[in-house]
Amino acid sequence: MAGSPISLMGLLLLCFWAAFIEAEFMKYKDPKQPVNVRIKDLMRRMTLEEKIGQMVQIDRSVASAEVMKKYFIGSILSGGGSVPAKEASAETWINMVNEYQMGSLSTRLGIPMIYGIDAVHGHNNVYKATIFPHNVGLGATRDPELVKRIGAATALEVRATGIPYVFAPCIAVCRDPRWGRCYESYSEDPKIVQAMTEIVPGLQGDIPTNSHKGVPFVAGKYKVAACAKHYVGDGGTTNGINENNTVIDRHGLLSIHMPGYYNSIIKGVATIMVSYSSWNGIKMHANYDLVTGFLKNTLRFRGFVISDWQGIDRITSPPHANYSYSIQTGIHAGIDMVMIPYNYTEFIDGLTYQVKNKIIPMSRIDDAVKRILRVKFVMGLFENPLADFSLVHQLGSQEHRELAREAVRRSLVLLKNGESADMPLLPLPKKASKILVAGSHADNLGYQCGGWTIEWQGLSGNNLTSGTTILKAIENTVDPKTEVVYKEQPDADYVKSNKFSYAIVVVGELPYAETFGDNLNLTIPNPGPSTIMNVCGAVKCVVVIISGRPVVIQPYVSSIDALVAAWLPGTEGQGVADVLFGDYGFTGKLPRTWFKTVDQLPMNVGDSHYDPLFPFGFGLTTNPAKAN
Repeated sequence: MAGSPISLMGLLLLCFWAAFIEAEFMKYKDPKQPVNVRIKDLMRRMTLEEKIGQMVQIDRSVASAEVMKKYFIGSILSGGGSVPAKEASAETWINMVNEYQMGSLSTRLGIPMIYGIDAVHGHNNVYKATIFPHNVGLGATRDPELVKRIGAATALEVRATGIPYVFAPCIAVCRDPRWGRCYESYSEDPKIVQAMTEIVPGLQGDIPTNSHKGVPFVAGKYKVAACAKHYVGDGGTTNGINENNTVIDRHGLLSIHMPGYYNSIIKGVATIMVSYSSWNGIKMHANYDLVTGFLKNTLRFRGFVISDWQGIDRITSPPHANYSYSIQTGIHAGIDMVMIPYNYTEFIDGLTYQVKNKIIPMSRIDDAVKRILRVKFVMGLFENPLADFSLVHQLGSQEHRELAREAVRRSLVLLKNGESADMPLLPLPKKASKILVAGSHADNLGYQCGGWTIEWQGLSGNNLTSGTTILKAIENTVDPKTEVVYKEQPDADYVKSNKFSYAIVVVGELPYAETFGDNLNLTIPNPGPSTIMNVCGAVKCVVVIISGRPVVIQPYVSSIDALVAAWLPGTEGQGVADVLFGDYGFTGKLPRTWFKTVDQLPMNVGDSHYDPLFPFGFGLTTNPAKAN
């Protein structure tokens, strides 16, 4: 038995050596190591299966802890309206996200997944979140600092539900209001869109001064990874047809549609989403020259490039007609993460086959995975993969609602105020015997929020979430002795016979998103026009237009005493009343040209045929009223 002490000593040495190896072994888990060292260390351990898993993003409806573990899935998303339960609480969201994350953490290497969601005007899928004005309204404020504060508030509300990644901002330059996503664009002017990229540091945090250009940056667990979208030229398609073809020379593409990406990359944007649209007939999801050549090599973007929803499927027409071709072309073009979002095994099997058969080189897979891991390391996902309840009070907080209300005030554009400058109708007096509020949009929270609110296409009514309708805001603002009469569709006789002091008419577009909003006539839906004529023909009236873009208004302007473009203001309708009644003045400026007729379109500032009803940059101002 004399050999026992030596055996024990040997065993101890072996244990120490194993522990030493393990520490060395787990460099990627050590936050003190430089990010590139961590990436390299993790990459050398990963199998092809684990690498391809990182490139996969699936919808939560097909996700589970088991799926995450079995297929090494790198990311999950909530598509528009994809929620754990109707009216789910922040805690319910956190528990769901954490459950999926536990599946990822239980894999051999424990690489956390990243959960993404569309938060395009606040945390818009989530019940009781603050809904901010859509981007077109923020463009009217001309205030990048305000937009940065909105980004920071949105980041807190998204983190309040356990989510670290948002598919925002949309930095499209909408050149034709017939496009169904025009409200997601800050302006027709690329300079305004560039200025509004200040939302990126709002969402992600301010990039450190010594940071390399193009390297992603997220400042920890009160911030989220952002996504500049849709690369590139999404707002320039022919006739504004969604996902269609942008016909423009390279100089035009780079000078109109690209500048917002320069600024976003300089500010450390973590991810960029590719557009469904084509440039001169080449699908952006298949465009190696612009995705790899320009974005990655020329602009030196170091975050990851993500596809849009079924984006690679739509490389072919009809979509998914030749999926192996779609995989090969999309991955070759430089897409790093694919928003599949359902048939993930078909993608995994197809990509695995192509790598094993040297159709797609391993170097392309490694480039994609390095980029995805870089974002995950930079944002601290390895150190803090699981969310807790510490931020749940941020969801729909009073502070954020006040910020949204301020944004509404600043976004309103006054297009007409009385027949002459010395006879203004606005601001309205709070004291009046009896006033009329009319129109389909006066008491409809869903309509004033627009698309991408709770559901992908938006909703009608007042039960979708918490907020203040414009009618309620008016009632809150006028003198207690002022009688407020609400009638959605009054006829002219009713208006004439009721001796109203004045009327407020609120009409506009019904909610829509993406292709459902493509519209070649841009008229105000019925009964809006008849409501305007019935009311404004009988009493002094202010018309408030709720829309995602300029609409046909020329036939009615002469009948209207005062006209306000309120865009899609979101949940905080009190901001509209704040300005109508003079607690604050009008300051907003048109972020888009207001056309006379749709025959003029496309028509943007600087065009030779420029003949607008109201030009780009127009907006009358008022001073706050003395207490009235």
